[in-house]
Order: sequence, then structure tokens, then C-alpha cells
Amino acid sequence: MSTVPVNKNAALRPSGRLEGIGWLVNDSLTIAWRYLAAMLRLPESIVFSVIQPMLLVLMFRYVFGGAIKGVHGSYVNYLMPGVFVQTVAFGAVVSAVGVAEDIQKGIIERFRALPMARSAVLAGRTLSDLTRNACSIALMAGLGFAVGFRIGTNVPAFLAGLGILLFFSWALSWGFSFIGLVVRNSETAQVATFPILLPFTFASSAFVPVRTMPGWLQAFAKYQPVSQVVNACRALMDGGPTSFHVLIALAWCFGLVAVLAPLAVRRYRRPA
Repeated sequence: MSTVPVNKNAALRPSGRLEGIGWLVNDSLTIAWRYLAAMLRLPESIVFSVIQPMLLVLMFRYVFGGAIKGVHGSYVNYLMPGVFVQTVAFGAVVSAVGVAEDIQKGIIERFRALPMARSAVLAGRTLSDLTRNACSIALMAGLGFAVGFRIGTNVPAFLAGLGILLFFSWALSWGFSFIGLVVRNSETAQVATFPILLPFTFASSAFVPVRTMPGWLQAFAKYQPVSQVVNACRALMDGGPTSFHVLIALAWCFGLVAVLAPLAVRRYRRPA
């Protein structure tokens, strides 16, 4: 049976605002460690979570890469930022499935009964998924370099691109945690995420230039968040106009967190 870690002094909560923030951070890190420890006990789940994006890299690089037109320069350099963003987007599904599974097992109800910050459970969940996504991206970058990907800017810019990428993944985890709280069933949670993910990931600039799409689709593909994050990562990693894309991507990330995090916490606080 899964155990729930509890801070020894959890019952003695300080009333000050700064002290309360400290307890929130401490509770969130405790919950994050619980999820990471559970993940480490199932290494096969980590392995299978990175197989799909690795197969996508190899497929687009060697199967479809020669047939895709309209890309300036090396297609693998164009491809990798898109695969990075797609990887963290699909990786956010774990947040929905994990939260729904905890509801099924009654763990969420046990968390609600503990003297801890209400937002700490979801914050810990999203932090653990952020750590998992960071590991997945590190593996993806290694594979990308192995199949010909090269940094067209410099290392600090490349790392800044990865930072935006992980910020976006954290924002998505809040949204998918909300889905997990709503559907309350792990199988349904997984199915419910794909109608959201597929249009945003494939109708974007991740794999082909937006200008090659039909006119009616370009308006959506150009301005939606996945395209904006891909464009920012591509500019930082491969070169090109940077400031505008980075600012728009950051605005999307901050906006998503500002909307989705309170929405998820409010749903969590609602009695079952």
C-alpha cells in the first residue's frame, strides 16, 4: 500500500504569510519526492515514456525527413525543437493519469485530511512531472545530437530554450492535473487528453512550416501556444529572430499558469 509522507511538525502551522509560504514549499517538495520515489520503483514506466519520442525522432529524421519540403537549412535542426515541445506536451498526460489514479485509490482524500497546504498536492505533482520531463529532454537531446542535430547559436541560448520548454511543460501539467480531477478515472483521463493534444501538436510549426498549411488552418497554427513555444525554442537553438518569439512564448506560459493553476487548485478544494 502506498504511504503518504507527513512532516513531523505539520500540525503546528505558523500563521504569518511568509511562514505559510515556507510551509507550502516544504509540503510541495515532500509530495514531489513521494511521486519521484514511486516513479523510481517502476523504472519500466520511465523507459516506455521516452521510447515514443525517440521513435518519432528517428521516424521524422530518416523516413519523412527527405520528403518534407519548405524547410530552410537542416531538417533535423528544424525538427528537434518541435520534438522537444511535443515530448513535454504528451508527457503532461502523466499528470492527468496520476491525479485520477490517486483519486481512484483514495489517496487524494487522505491528502485532504492532512494538515497541509491545499495547493501543495498539485504543486508537488507538477514538480515531479517537471523533473521527469527534464530527464526525458536530456535523453532526447542526446539522441538528437547522435542523428545530426547541432546548436546553431550557442550553449547559453540552447539552455534558455530548454528553460522555456520546461516552463511550458509545467504550465501544461497544471491543466492536465485539472483534467485528472474532473474525470476521476485514470483510463478516461488518458483518453480525454488526446483530443486536446493532437490538434495543438500537429497543427503547429513543430514539424512543418505553417505557411505550407491550408489558409484556414494557418490562423490557428500560427498563434496557438505550441507553435509559439516551438518558434522560441527554434530561434534560441538554431538561430533567427529571437526576442519577439521568446516574449510571446513566455507570455503564453505565464498566462497558462495564471489560469490553469488556480483552476486546478479550486477543483481540488471542492469536496468529492
